Amino acid sequence: MTDAKSEHGVEGLDDVEDPDELDELDELDDDQADAPRRPAIAVLAIVSLVAIVVVALVAYSFGRLSTLAPEAEAPSDTSAEAGFARDMQEHHHQAVEMSRLIRDRTDDPEVRTLAWDIITAQSGQAGQLYGWLQEWGLNQAGSQPSMTWMTLPTLSGSPHEHAESGSHEPGQPMPGMATDEQLQELSDATGVEAERLYLELMIAHHQGGVEMAEAYLARGDRPSVVGLAENIVMMQQSEIDLMTEMLAERQ
Repeated sequence: MTDAKSEHGVEGLDDVEDPDELDELDELDDDQADAPRRPAIAVLAIVSLVAIVVVALVAYSFGRLSTLAPEAEAPSDTSAEAGFARDMQEHHHQAVEMSRLIRDRTDDPEVRTLAWDIITAQSGQAGQLYGWLQEWGLNQAGSQPSMTWMTLPTLSGSPHEHAESGSHEPGQPMPGMATDEQLQELSDATGVEAERLYLELMIAHHQGGVEMAEAYLARGDRPSVVGLAENIVMMQQSEIDLMTEMLAERQ
């Protein structure tokens, strides 16, 4: 058996267990009580819950079966699995950072709920990716520049075989990442201006996350990582659709 950050377990949300974060959750509950959520938000919440349950069941199944049919030996340092785990962690960390910024710069309950959903979901996924690297005996920092794994050959016959990769050179910023200047602009903004900027940046960020997840699906076949990558594609595409609608209402 491995620890809580196991490849076959569901990562605990250590990032959001401190009292301040729990107080913020109470504030969000109050926000939601004051303003009814639109159907799209409600649907997204249901989809999120279903996705979490599915991932939990899959993780449980992997855990139960691991002693009988373990996955292949640990991935190498230069594998698609290792590169995806490292780069997606960094990508998720920025999404969490931007969501914390907007959470403190608007009173809009819809935007705050979205930000909280992104904080909790992506903190948990980043923790799971971190735990996998530990379990595989790999360093959190790789020996190659970021994005190198996206230049690996695709798996023949994969439905994602033609996933985009050529436009991203090793060592270049990951797709969808906001620049330091954009983060500062978000930090300086307030109210509806901050909401618009956050939604614009997060739509681009999610599009980049989907691209990275699909790039892994074209290059890797480790069942546990495939499951997480598929979940990222599904959830972030749903949030892109929602944020596009929210942004249109704020123009």
